[in-house]
Amino acid sequence: MQDALVLFLGSWAAELGTGSVLLRIGMAAALAAVIGYERSRKRHSAGLRTFIIVAVAAATASILETSLMMRGAAPWISAAVIVSAAMLSGSSVFFSSKGQIKGLTTSAGLWTCAVLGLAIGAGLYTAALIAGAALLCVLALLPAVETYLKDRSNHFEVHLELKNRSDLQNFAATIRRLGMRIDDIEWNPAYLHSGLSVYTVSFTIDSRELKRYKKHGEIIEALRSLEYIAFIEETR
Repeated sequence: MQDALVLFLGSWAAELGTGSVLLRIGMAAALAAVIGYERSRKRHSAGLRTFIIVAVAAATASILETSLMMRGAAPWISAAVIVSAAMLSGSSVFFSSKGQIKGLTTSAGLWTCAVLGLAIGAGLYTAALIAGAALLCVLALLPAVETYLKDRSNHFEVHLELKNRSDLQNFAATIRRLGMRIDDIEWNPAYLHSGLSVYTVSFTIDSRELKRYKKHGEIIEALRSLEYIAFIEETR
């Protein structure tokens, strides 16, 4: 099955020549630039340049592998690129001071960008364009859907800062009165010398009224008015 873009451009796009190499590397850079821009404007750790470098390197490696295979060499470069991209993208993942895992989406996007580069380098232009468009939609459009679904879930988690440790009992009593259940409380040692008692708290909403009419933001806003709470926000 011949690639649709090759049928449109001509057989030269499927062969390894100067024109096709320029096309593949340029296309990998352009596609990665669009994806990298989306990450960069949201101030994520891996931005425009990182995505372009990874995609161009993967496309070049794929072109090199294709050339070597024509000479009878074993196909091993693509596997090395995948492993290297996984290691690089893993460095984007970290824990924040609030105990949240950050960078997972950027890490997965960076790894996927390497795969797209391999596909383009192998001359699979249409597949790479479709996958790139799907990746961009996931990164740009789905966060709003994800937020909508999370805000209507019966389960949510907050970062809680109490002025005194003794106020934890009062907080738990307030939660029960509101019609919620505390599933888990984890003390955060990162704020040990801050003068605050900081926790990550997981809730389940039991009250039918809260389930039907209250969003997580409204519940948190109500809790924020308690005098013994220094700060509270939902973890995402």
